[in-house]
Amino acid sequence: MLRALAENRLNVLAVAVPITWVLAATAPESPWLFLTAAISLVPLAGVIGLGTEQLARRSGPALGGFLNATFGNAAELIIALVALNNQHIGLVKASITGSIVGNLLLVLGLSFFVGGLGRHVQKFQRTAATNTAAMLFLAVVALVMPAVFDLSVYGTLAAQPAAIDRLSFWTALILIGAYGGSLVYAFTANRDLFRPGHEKTGSDARLSTSAALALLAIATALTTIQAEILVRAMGPALVRFGFTELFVGVIVVAVIGNAAEHYSAVVAAWRDEMTLAVEIAVGSSAQIALLVAPAVVFYSFAIGQPMSLLFNAFEITAIALSVLATVIVVMDGESNWVEGLQLMAVYLILAIAFYLVPAQQ
Repeated sequence: MLRALAENRLNVLAVAVPITWVLAATAPESPWLFLTAAISLVPLAGVIGLGTEQLARRSGPALGGFLNATFGNAAELIIALVALNNQHIGLVKASITGSIVGNLLLVLGLSFFVGGLGRHVQKFQRTAATNTAAMLFLAVVALVMPAVFDLSVYGTLAAQPAAIDRLSFWTALILIGAYGGSLVYAFTANRDLFRPGHEKTGSDARLSTSAALALLAIATALTTIQAEILVRAMGPALVRFGFTELFVGVIVVAVIGNAAEHYSAVVAAWRDEMTLAVEIAVGSSAQIALLVAPAVVFYSFAIGQPMSLLFNAFEITAIALSVLATVIVVMDGESNWVEGLQLMAVYLILAIAFYLVPAQQ
């Protein structure tokens, strides 16, 4: 187990976990508590991924694909549920937006850039990438329709009628159905639609089933604790660093929740395994849209605090532009560092825009 953990250099950041606990006990109002909690979530997300991967390797292609597809974004889901429990609905929506946008623009762009350095062009299998990108179009439709409904019927996005909640619930149900269809395909085709296992990204270590389950349980428990601290410490951090809840959700929470996958995709691209890098980035975004977002909606209804899929104009535009950019760059099955630079430039423009959105928006 120790060898497997040592393989990922990001795990050195786990030192932030005890530091967070010390700060929480001695200086609960410190803005630095938010930063240490955020940093600590980076290695924990990677450990959850490691535990899931090891279980998947021992479960065969079909069940392994199911495990990867279902638990691949467990860290993001945990953070979202904790934030929802603390009534930070705006933060939850922003983190969903940021996870989709960050994977498609930042991760894919950085992968293209790093992999393309020193190489004229890199090739990847475009079929799986375009199929997954098609799923993202479904996500765009699901997020745009509540806004179109609100604008068409009420003339403003500020209206929050009960019909929006019902539309969101049934839309989430349809998204889950589409996700279930992808899992059926994974079982029948003996492959993981989101996270292919035909290429290796790092550790060759093998954990026993009991060790993998223990690792997964410990990492999940610690992630829940750290996410709780993160959300509770957000207030002082917003004041100290001049952030808004929208910016924290779209940029900060989304980046830390996906950092382990970011690292895996970039390393794969550097090794010229571009098919794997592309499918990690695009597949993770599809999982957020088709699994995490609907799951959060269902949970919100279960606890009596319905969260709709009515996102603000900035979020909808960012997701739509990200999906469009992804389709454009993956449709030819080739990449280079210039395309990566352009994708990252789009991400930076969106990040600046989100930073400048006033808090009252």
